[in-house]
Amino acid sequence: MASVLQLSDVSVVREGNHILDSVNWTVEDDQRWVILGPNGAGKTTLLQLASAMIHPSSGVVKILDTTLGRTDVFDLRPRIGFASTAMARRIPATERVLDVVLTAAYAVAGRWNEDYEDIDTRRAQRVLAEWKLDHLEDRRFGQLSDGEQKRVQIARAVMTDPELLLLDEPAASLDLGAREELLELLGGYARAEQAPAIVMVTHHVEEIPLGFGHALLLSHGRITSAGPIGEVITSEKLTEAFGLALEVEERDGRFTARAAQSA
Repeated sequence: MASVLQLSDVSVVREGNHILDSVNWTVEDDQRWVILGPNGAGKTTLLQLASAMIHPSSGVVKILDTTLGRTDVFDLRPRIGFASTAMARRIPATERVLDVVLTAAYAVAGRWNEDYEDIDTRRAQRVLAEWKLDHLEDRRFGQLSDGEQKRVQIARAVMTDPELLLLDEPAASLDLGAREELLELLGGYARAEQAPAIVMVTHHVEEIPLGFGHALLLSHGRITSAGPIGEVITSEKLTEAFGLALEVEERDGRFTARAAQSA
């Protein structure tokens, strides 16, 4: 195993406030991690560091054998797949679905004058088929449902065969059917031998797909627990992270959580 992401005593400070505080965390190339924590815990900031979008205020961040601050991030970022709501906002509503995925090869959000080879187009079509989107390749991105848009974002993120895949709340805002369809696809991808290391942020344990073996809990910018998912996603540890008495249940590899019932 080799590490694809390593944070050593990392802090991010904004206007005197610690968004992340003394974080130590390592992701190996065969691991799939889920990050949970209350609003404002620092989850999105952690992904921004992992995607080389921001630099730490202190500490060392190593991504794919390079150190932030000592490498050209424009060479590094194409090796990282990133799907988020912020990324979706950059995609023109009129963009064809095929082009949304295809333009990942040039790391641009809209088709312009780039020159694509047939192999690029075939690769994009294959990825769309893998995420059950091939029937939508000529549709406009803005015409898709929320669930379809989420899957297109992920297809775009994996188009370039990234070495690290980052997903920021991929199931947020989806209805039950769309959520379960997406989680089934994500679970299958996570269990595939050729899949890269994956880090996914979510607010809900119900949104953790099968195939994710590690979890990290954040609260007030600090890691409260990290490790094998069965040891982290527990009533005791989620209660500590969220500051509310919670009861967690696991069934067939999926989790549910609710407020603990008063005696």
